[in-house]
Amino acid sequence: MSDQSKEDYVVDFIKAFKAIEDEMEPYKEHKRDLRKNYVQNGWLTGDELRQAVRAYRMLAKDDDIGQFTDYFEKIRKSVTGV
Repeated sequence: MSDQSKEDYVVDFIKAFKAIEDEMEPYKEHKRDLRKNYVQNGWLTGDELRQAVRAYRMLAKDDDIGQFTDYFEKIRKSVTGV
């Protein structure tokens, strides 16, 4: 067994976790800027962006295509009005 205590492992984990979070921050900022850009240019609304992200996440997780179709239809109707 290691000489490290649970507390030491917790501290090590927190340090490693923080380092990863810090490395991810520029990418998070880029995602926020991307969303902001689409809304500011009037290309998509915030709701349409949320629906698109849901559809993306469903496809990425290989979820039910029927549910994806429902989301897609909501996006289509909100974009085209039809």
